[in-house]
Amino acid sequence: MSSTTAVQITNLTKKFRDTTVIKDSNMTVPKGCVYGFLGANGAGKTTIFKMLTGLLSPTSGTAMVLGLDVTKEREKVLRGIGSLIEAPVFYEHLSAAENLELHLDYMGTKGFGTGVALDMVGLAGTGKKPVGKFSLGMRQRLGIARAFIHRPQVLILDEPINGLDPMGIRDMRNLFLSLIQKHGMTILLSSHILSEIEHTADMVGVIVNGTVVCELYLDEIKGQSGIRLEDYFFNIMSGEGMNYAKANEA
Repeated sequence: MSSTTAVQITNLTKKFRDTTVIKDSNMTVPKGCVYGFLGANGAGKTTIFKMLTGLLSPTSGTAMVLGLDVTKEREKVLRGIGSLIEAPVFYEHLSAAENLELHLDYMGTKGFGTGVALDMVGLAGTGKKPVGKFSLGMRQRLGIARAFIHRPQVLILDEPINGLDPMGIRDMRNLFLSLIQKHGMTILLSSHILSEIEHTADMVGVIVNGTVVCELYLDEIKGQSGIRLEDYFFNIMSGEGMNYAKANEA
């Protein structure tokens, strides 16, 4: 694994009983970029993210984060990453700040501090309001804050804009860019919404039926005349895979 690579999976496969949900997948995420992970619902995005964070173990293949094998060195990996996978769970009777303080205590670090992190996600005015009374969008913002508050090197965010209104989506987009440019993080984010990936990501991976079929920088597509980005990816995501990509790159 190169010193310039934040995440690498090699021939990753995951089976649940007799069903193969991830098959021989490969992924390379350079440090300091936003890597957009595209795929239809059920394609396998969340399963791969769960293997990268140690929530699931691969059936075969390897998942490396920051040069460490997630299966063999999960505790070390978890010190260097932050994640938001599926709906965030909190202590409902506690405030946003109290939930974040508990997380910092668990991680053994001061990180950004609760006040700074809440301000970064637009929740600075929530005070003592219990999280149980938060809206869906507020809970999502808090989940993102908890993912980065301890200053991880890698952020893994599964559908991070779920429940956000247009203003919230824009705010998080700006936040992600700030975390990379000012704090040197690498961000992997999944989505089935192509337009958001197009606005946010430097590099894109596409997963179809459990296999990562394409990885490329967005500039590689945007620089090609006569190709609509939406058509390009819809054809790949519909199952055309690399045949379509190669045909348009020729």
